[in-house]
Amino acid sequence: MPKIKHIALSTQDVDKTAKFYIDVFGMKEIAKIDGPGARGYYLSDGDLNLAILNFKNDAVAGVERGAGWSGIHHIGFQVESLEAITERLKNAGSEPRDDINKALGVGQHGHRYGNVEVKYTGPDGVTVDVSETGWVGTSGL
Repeated sequence: MPKIKHIALSTQDVDKTAKFYIDVFGMKEIAKIDGPGARGYYLSDGDLNLAILNFKNDAVAGVERGAGWSGIHHIGFQVESLEAITERLKNAGSEPRDDINKALGVGQHGHRYGNVEVKYTGPDGVTVDVSETGWVGTSGL
């Protein structure tokens, strides 16, 4: 059974947002990131990875939101099989986010990376990640 293991928040002030979740909810800083697509933090409660991200460009953020948008950006589900979930997503009318996948360099040629493997469309404009490998700071299935 797939489990929510990852939620990403897009924000314009990663330090203030990360401090809030650390101070108020006791989340632990797992990593500070500064990559070509985003900068921010990975926080964890030991079971869930919470990414606090400031996107550096509209392509990586997804053009419908853009780099200046703030709010819940995407939700990640750890799954037992990418192949099986791909079929279920297809049957539900969900399409791969080829634009974002290409901008991140994921979801192609069977490459699998920790923290993101393939992004899809979800209801109400929420992007959905699916991963067999999971996210840093989370427990396995």
